Amino acid sequence: MTTVRLPLFPLNSVLFPGLVLPLNVFEERYRAMLRALLKTPEDEPRRFAVVAIRDGHEVAPTAPGLPDPTALPELGPAAGFGPDPVRAFHGVGCVADAATIRERADGTFEVLATGTTRVRLLSVDASGPFLTAELEELPEEPGDEAGTLAQGVLRSFRQYQKRLAGARERSLTGAELPDEPSVVSYLVAAAMVLDTPTKQRLLQAPDTSSRLRDELRLLRSETAIIRSLPSLPSPDLTRGPTSSN
Repeated sequence: MTTVRLPLFPLNSVLFPGLVLPLNVFEERYRAMLRALLKTPEDEPRRFAVVAIRDGHEVAPTAPGLPDPTALPELGPAAGFGPDPVRAFHGVGCVADAATIRERADGTFEVLATGTTRVRLLSVDASGPFLTAELEELPEEPGDEAGTLAQGVLRSFRQYQKRLAGARERSLTGAELPDEPSVVSYLVAAAMVLDTPTKQRLLQAPDTSSRLRDELRLLRSETAIIRSLPSLPSPDLTRGPTSSN
């Protein structure tokens, strides 16, 4: 079992390998993480792990609030995630490689990272200025008939795009889609309008074929639903929202 220890960045969203992640970082715990990453030699990747939050808050409270207006907010790297942070996160995440880290004059950061490898969360350490985690790297196995399934998913995804664009009364872009099965599976998982638990299920699928089969069922179901709706508010396809964290 290959394990690695990396800084941990919990989000209210799922990152997939190959997908771009823009971040607007203002909390001190994550600013400390990025300052540490900036010390990485330029010829080495600046890596951290992204996990989706199961139970907790992406941004910790910074002032007293309801129901007790006098209660002081939690402080520290695990603020908002309870006494055992590992239970607050989904068990499979994705390593991110920060290609760009830009510090603003006020000490906040703009980050542009890309998902690289799936990892299983083994433990979380909250003893330092930011969370770190021990992680097990997960190989991406193709499974059976991945190529055939990928072609079916691409056909269904194009129909899904057309229905979604029609429901929004907008036109489609002419971007070319990949044909490598694992890349298809991750792109479609990221681009579909799905809730976090469903995206998480796709991320932790045991192999590419299993993910593609699940996506094929979802695409057919979602396309049928969209067909009956006059409009559908949702984020742009293939483009995730910038995290406010």
